[in-house]
Amino acid sequence: MDGEGTLVKPLLTAEEMRAREAQAVRAGVSAQELMERAGRALADEALRLAAPEGRFACLCGPGNNGGDGLVAARHLALAGRQVLVVLLAARSALKAESKASLEALQAMGGSAAGALGDFVPRPGDVAVDALLGTGLNRAPDGALADAIHTLWKWRAGGVRVLAADLPSGLASDTGVPFRPAVHADATVAFGALKVGEALEPGASLCGDVYVADIGLAPEDASVVLLEEEDVRGWLPERRPDSHKGTYGHLLVVAGSRGKSGAAALAGLGALRSGVGLCTVATPDDALSDVLAHGPELMGVALDAQKPLGPMHLEALLEVAEGKDALVLGPGIARGKKTHQLIAALLERFPGPVVLDADALNALTGRLEVLRSAQGPLVLTPHPGEMARLSGLSVSEIQADRVTVARDFARAHRVVLVLKGARTVVALPDGRARVNPTGNPGMATGGAGDVLSGVCGAFLAQGLAPADAASVAVYAHGLAGDVEQEWRGELGLLASDLLSGLTSVWARWNR
Repeated sequence: MDGEGTLVKPLLTAEEMRAREAQAVRAGVSAQELMERAGRALADEALRLAAPEGRFACLCGPGNNGGDGLVAARHLALAGRQVLVVLLAARSALKAESKASLEALQAMGGSAAGALGDFVPRPGDVAVDALLGTGLNRAPDGALADAIHTLWKWRAGGVRVLAADLPSGLASDTGVPFRPAVHADATVAFGALKVGEALEPGASLCGDVYVADIGLAPEDASVVLLEEEDVRGWLPERRPDSHKGTYGHLLVVAGSRGKSGAAALAGLGALRSGVGLCTVATPDDALSDVLAHGPELMGVALDAQKPLGPMHLEALLEVAEGKDALVLGPGIARGKKTHQLIAALLERFPGPVVLDADALNALTGRLEVLRSAQGPLVLTPHPGEMARLSGLSVSEIQADRVTVARDFARAHRVVLVLKGARTVVALPDGRARVNPTGNPGMATGGAGDVLSGVCGAFLAQGLAPADAASVAVYAHGLAGDVEQEWRGELGLLASDLLSGLTSVWARWNR
C-alpha cells in the first residue's frame, strides 16, 4: 500500500509560500485581501489567547508581516479592546498593502505612534509579534532586535506572545533561530505550516501552532508533516485467513560480543511490528545471548574469529535465501573489509535492505557501494553517521536537516532516515517527510536499533520503502511518547519502546 499523494499537511519553504501567494493573486485574490484575511485570523487568535480584560500590544515591522499586525490591531480595536500599536518602520518604507492597512487603522481613529515603553505589561495581556516574516536571512538588529528582547521580558512577566506566521528571528526553511529570536506561546501560520515550524528548535519556539486558511491554492508540497491518520492508513489490517508466512521473513545481520543487545532489540522490534518470522545472524559467541532475549527469534551463528567481512558472505547468502527483507548493521563488529561484504550482499540480495549503524560507517568514503544494490535501500543514520557519510560536519547537518537529507537521498537514489528530534524521511525523488513524534527520553542507546527492526518488518510485509520508513519513524516515536507519559523521560529505555509499540498498534486497531 503506497501512501504517496495522501498527505494533507504541507510544509512550505519561503519560496513556495511566495509562489502560492502569487498564484492566489493571479487567480483574483488581491494581495490586500490576503493580508486582511491573515490579520483577521491573527486577531481572532489573540482574542482567544487573552484574559477577559487583557490588553494588546501589536509590534509591527516594515514588511508584509507588519501589515498583518496592523490589520490585527484594527480588528482588535473594533472588538472594543485596548490596543497599543508600535510600528518599527517609517511610513515611507512600507509596501503598498501595509500602507493601506495603516491608513485603515488611522481612519477608525487608531494610532501606530506608540513606543515599547508605553506598554506596562501584566498577566493576561497579549503581545502580537508581527516584526519579521518568512524572508529573514540574517540576524535581527537595531530596533527590531530591541523589540524582540522586549518581548522576552514581557513574556517572563506573564504576557502571552502570539507570532504572526512564524516567530520573528526564526529561519523559516530550517527551524534554526537567529539571535535574537522570539519565543512565542502560540503562532498563527498563514496558509500552511512553514518547514521551520516543524523542525526543532523552531517547533518549540512557535508554541501552539494554528494554521489559518487565507485562500492559498492547495498544491502539493515538496516537504510534508507526517500525520497519524495518514500513517495509520498506510498500515494494512491483518487478514482473517493469514498465517506467519503472510507477513514476511526478515533477516537481521547484527550484534557482536558485548553488543548482543543491539541485535536483540532490532529483532524484537521487528517481531513487535508484525513480521511473521525474524532470523538474526550474529557471531557465534553472541548468539546465545541474543536468543535469550526472545524465544520467538531464530538465530544463525557466524564465525566470530574476524570482524564481519567477505569470509561471511556465503553463510549470509545461504541464510538470506527466501527472506523478504534485510536489516544490516546494528552492533556489528566492523573491520577493514566490511564494506566489501556489504557490496556483495547488496549486489546479490534482491529485496529491500535497511542499512544502519556500523554498516553505514563501513561505507564512509565508499558510497559507490550503494549503486550496486539490486533492491531498494533505506539508510537510517543519526547526525554523526550522516556526517561521516556526507563529509559535512554535524553542525552543518543540523543547520539544515531537510536539505541535507533530500540532497543525499536524491543523489544516491535511497530513502534516507535522518534521525534526531523531528526525524526527516527523504525520498529519492527529492521530497521529504518530517516526523512530529518522539521525545528527549528516546535519546538513549538502543532506540535506533529498535527503529531499524521496525522498518525492516514493514519492508518484509510489503510496504513501499518510503512508507515503511515513514510508518516506522512515526510509530517508533509515538511508542516513546506513550511510554514517556507514565515512565517520564529520564528512565526511558530502548526496550520500553517494545511495549510502547504494542500500545500504538492497539490504538490503531492493527
